[in-house]
Amino acid sequence: MIAHYLNLIAIGISIVSLVIVTYGTAVAAVAFIRNELGRFTGRYSGLNIRRLRATFGTYLLLGLEFLIASDILKTVLEPGLDELAILGGIVVLRTVLSVFLNREIRELQTEEKRQAE
Repeated sequence: MIAHYLNLIAIGISIVSLVIVTYGTAVAAVAFIRNELGRFTGRYSGLNIRRLRATFGTYLLLGLEFLIASDILKTVLEPGLDELAILGGIVVLRTVLSVFLNREIRELQTEEKRQAE
């Protein structure tokens, strides 16, 4: 009985992850199109693209966090090598994305500080 509810919770968390990534993709696509349309009006900015990458990466990381939580529940319910391999792959992907996103955000903040001075 508990396993059934935990499985439903895991599915719900996976859906939340999907919604977050989809929403982040939509936000990023709109921002990208606005920036590209700025080429015609002279408002295009490479800095906006870097901001967009940082924002989109943040949504991806948040979605991956939820996916990790869902996979942990699934692994508890059905422990096996396949589930552990999937969980490990997601954790590695999330870690790599996090390292590069944090570096990108630091560089972006430094660049914005230089432009403000």
